Amino acid sequence: MKHCINCCIHLLPNDLHRQCFRCRGPSHNNQKCPVCKGENKNHLYTDSKQMKLLAVLEVRTDHSESWHGFPCLKKGKLCSLIFGLIIMTLVMASYVLTGAKHGLLLIPSPFHYGAFTSNPSLMDNESLSEMKDHYQSSKINISYVKDYPSIKLIIDTISSKIEFITRQRPDLEELRKQEPHMFSVIPNKFLPNSKNPCWYEEYRGNTTTDPYTTNSYALYSKRFRTIFDYLRKVFWNHLYHYKDKHYRLRCLPHFYIIGQPKCGTTDLYDRLRLHPDVRFSAIKEPHWWTRKRFGIIRLRDGFHDRYPVEDYLDLFDLAAHQIQGVLQSEAAKEHSKTNNIIIGEASASTMWDNNAWIFFYDNSTEGEPPFLIQDFIHAFQPNAKLIIMLRDPVERLYSDYLYFASANKSAEDFHEKVAESLQLFENCMLDYSLRACVYNNTLNNAMPVRLQVGLYVVYLLDWLTVFDKDQILVLRLEDHASNVKYTMHMVFQFLDLGPLSEKQEALITKSPASNTRRPEDRSLGPMLPTTKAILRDFYRPFNTKLAQVLFDDAFLWKRT
Repeated sequence: MKHCINCCIHLLPNDLHRQCFRCRGPSHNNQKCPVCKGENKNHLYTDSKQMKLLAVLEVRTDHSESWHGFPCLKKGKLCSLIFGLIIMTLVMASYVLTGAKHGLLLIPSPFHYGAFTSNPSLMDNESLSEMKDHYQSSKINISYVKDYPSIKLIIDTISSKIEFITRQRPDLEELRKQEPHMFSVIPNKFLPNSKNPCWYEEYRGNTTTDPYTTNSYALYSKRFRTIFDYLRKVFWNHLYHYKDKHYRLRCLPHFYIIGQPKCGTTDLYDRLRLHPDVRFSAIKEPHWWTRKRFGIIRLRDGFHDRYPVEDYLDLFDLAAHQIQGVLQSEAAKEHSKTNNIIIGEASASTMWDNNAWIFFYDNSTEGEPPFLIQDFIHAFQPNAKLIIMLRDPVERLYSDYLYFASANKSAEDFHEKVAESLQLFENCMLDYSLRACVYNNTLNNAMPVRLQVGLYVVYLLDWLTVFDKDQILVLRLEDHASNVKYTMHMVFQFLDLGPLSEKQEALITKSPASNTRRPEDRSLGPMLPTTKAILRDFYRPFNTKLAQVLFDDAFLWKRT
């Protein structure tokens, strides 16, 4: 049965609940009711202010229920309280949403890093998962609204903390203590008549022994088992026999393409391997120096058995067989011919990825790694040559995101991830040095996008603490894309490679580019202009320092 609500709402503020009985009966007449007479609108009085009701109330009563006295007052107050709460909720929701729209929710994150752990026992899946959950549980609630001024404050804080401090090189004896097995396998001198670093190692197996049965690359990588199957068949034919002993030729790379990812290293690799004097490892990116020698296949999967240095050397056996053929040929013996074949290795992680140090090296100094990849490479190959391909770090990061992100890719999502990563990096910089944050495994895993990979100068300066500048060739992808012939000539000159015929040169320089962006990624379009402006501000001080170190303003990337 429907009842007039007007009477109760008008009467309750004056506490005239005794007159509520006028509203309950079916004989109630709006025209005769002193309160309802002439009223055709519902009103609500709250704090002496009149407001329109949001909806028509329909009250259903039980005929056995009697509304007399206090019960009427109680139900009326309940209705008023409910409506008051609804209105308050709507007002608060409107305020919060308006605040978010104007960037008011972009507040400093409570995320702060604790002490850097250097406990080697943190090598199991559970520990890695716990660490990742710990650092990702405090993700910042950053709106994807393009609030440039707010994020600019974060970048300014980071810039104020940047210090390029020269790193101290570890002693050779300290390196030996860390990797005694590696030093027992690789000699300190190589064959004098080979341009590539090679040596003979005694082989103690027999014709029935499988030299690759325990190779971890073959065990974990099904794609490369075919290569090892072939090597097994020809292995015995390439042994050198001397005084009832058998020797195999072992080789390390003469040069390394060390970085950076999404900067054209694959295209450089594909062109270089077309040169008649260049060979590469059986696997394009072994990632041995940075990951496999620590037992890392993918860091999120935890640690496997460490790949010994012998497994890494096996990857160069195909090239070693060809070098051995040159060294043992009759013409070489008669004319003391030098082998000119050189081997390359192209792991784009070599320059920057030192994430595993925290699990294996205990004597950390304020969160900075005591040993880096280049320390060990230089200890074995002080004359090694290094090639670095770089790209505008802003564009590199977006390309990296498009390549590795699996779902929900968009310019807006990229902006969110950049903003979150910047806040995480800022929080680290408040307590630790630039180098400590760049090489911090936990921070790098927590950031949604790999900002740190584009801090080229930080890595380059650390490589220059152990290698001379003339041993490192730094190229730009933008120059390579616009003039492949010019950059390839620079590489040939740097590696002291012999001249090519016109046909050979055309094959190398005119082939189509490798590893271009996928069509589905191109369809997403460019990053948002605000995101680009934010990243340009972030990378600017690092690019400025890089241009100073290389004496080349092209590395400012002002025109790209």
